[in-house]
Parts: sequence; C-alpha cells; structure tokens
Amino acid sequence: MLRYCSWTTWFGHSAGAGPGIGDGGGVGRSGELAGHRAYESHQAQEQRRLFLQVGRQGALNLTTISYTEAQADVQRILDSATGSFYDDFQKRSPAFIETVMQAQSKSEGTVTEAGLDSEEGTQGQVLVAVTVKTSTAGAAEPQPRAWRLRIGVQLVGDGAKVSNVEFVS
Repeated sequence: MLRYCSWTTWFGHSAGAGPGIGDGGGVGRSGELAGHRAYESHQAQEQRRLFLQVGRQGALNLTTISYTEAQADVQRILDSATGSFYDDFQKRSPAFIETVMQAQSKSEGTVTEAGLDSEEGTQGQVLVAVTVKTSTAGAAEPQPRAWRLRIGVQLVGDGAKVSNVEFVS
C-alpha cells in the first residue's frame, strides 16, 4: 500500500536542488517501489496458479472414485476440502461410499480444460471441464461424459482447499 508523500520527499531532494541531484534517494526509492510491485505481481501470479492447481485436483478427486478404494477416495476429497463443502460432504460420505460399493462403481475423470474464472482476496473460482468414464457391475462399456464444474477455492494456512462445487450447464 502506498502512502502519500510530497514530490520532494519522493525524489529525495530539497527545494533548490534539481531532480536527481539531491541525496540520490529518489533512485533508490523508485527501485524499491518497482521491486515491491514486482514482488506483489509475483505473489498474485503464484496465488492464481495455486487456485488453478487446487481446482483441477479437486475436480479429479471428485470424479475419480473406485469401489475398491472408496474410503480412501472419499478421505482424499475431505482432505482437500474446507468450510461448508467439507461439512456437507462429510455428512453425506457414508451413504455415498455405500452406494459406490453396492453398485461396484468405478469412475475416472480427466481434466480437459481449466481456467481461473475469478478471484477476490483469499478466494477463487475455477472452471474445470472434465471427461468422466463411469462403469458399474454388469453394465455395458462406459461412455465418456463431459462435465463442467465451478470449483470454489479458499486459501487455508500455507495452501488452498476446495470450498464449493457447482455443476455448470
């Protein structure tokens, strides 16, 4: 955040001295400002990358589930979740696991496209296009289905987690 200061303070010279002639502080200060802006830009870029990475992985976690590993698959989803999404998924997970195991369901998701839709502060929205192949016991060869998801991502500690999931038509 920048503070207001007079141009003489900014360029580091007193009245009567021309620009750049003062104590040389102006050059250092403008370099510091440029360095700070570069740092902030880098931090923002890293946050966007993190949001995108977590959104992609969240979509894969939600669409790659096997009846042989249902407990671990659900735990992986919970480990990468936060907030009301975590609470809701945790409540529904026993019934979900039972359904997956009874149907002997196996699904495999593949991310085809992903992009950061928006970001505000510590939250981001990632749009993810996923192709999902699902098979169940006794069913014909699975046909891939295309899904689009909007994954809400929230910074948590040193990382980020999935905070919401919506299907997009």
